[in-house]
Amino acid sequence: MAITTEQIWSAADALDAAGQSPTLAAVRKAVGGGSFTTISEAMAQWRARKTDKSTPLREPAPPLVMERLQEVGADIWATALDLANARLNSEREALEVARTELEASRQEAAELADQLTADLEDAKGQIEALRASEGALQAQIGEIKQALAAEKASSTMLGRDLDQAREAAATARQQGIKAREDLAEVRGSLKTLQEQNAELLKRLPTAGK
Repeated sequence: MAITTEQIWSAADALDAAGQSPTLAAVRKAVGGGSFTTISEAMAQWRARKTDKSTPLREPAPPLVMERLQEVGADIWATALDLANARLNSEREALEVARTELEASRQEAAELADQLTADLEDAKGQIEALRASEGALQAQIGEIKQALAAEKASSTMLGRDLDQAREAAATARQQGIKAREDLAEVRGSLKTLQEQNAELLKRLPTAGK
């Protein structure tokens, strides 16, 4: 719900009545929030109303003066009042100039405060986005670690399979060597048998005659 001008004026009146300076920050705290720009504009109106409540200096001449200066006293007093009012008007003009400059400064400060508030909100949004990105990155790192662990386990299994294959190859080589030795032995036996058979065949014809 937007803060109204009447709420801002009421808060400023309360602070002023309590003897506290109704600054923009104090009024904003009293009304419970609101834009510094809105509060600054309302406070400018509040100060202008407060200044307008002042009235020209009008008070009767003291009795002693009236008694001593019956003929010229009234003119002198009127002249004094005119001088006082002229001085009061001059001071009001100076005060108005100072008030205008002060309000311009307050307006700039309010706009700066609103800009800083917006920048702070943007920074918070960026921080939240960075935190979300960090969470996603952590999740990716976790997935990479799991993949590396799986790859390591697979590499370990491949290493075991390779060791088993090497052992099987070594066994096959030994079996091949043994088979060649057995074949050589069989060939030797066969050759011996062939030689014996040839010898027998040589003898058979002679025995027939």
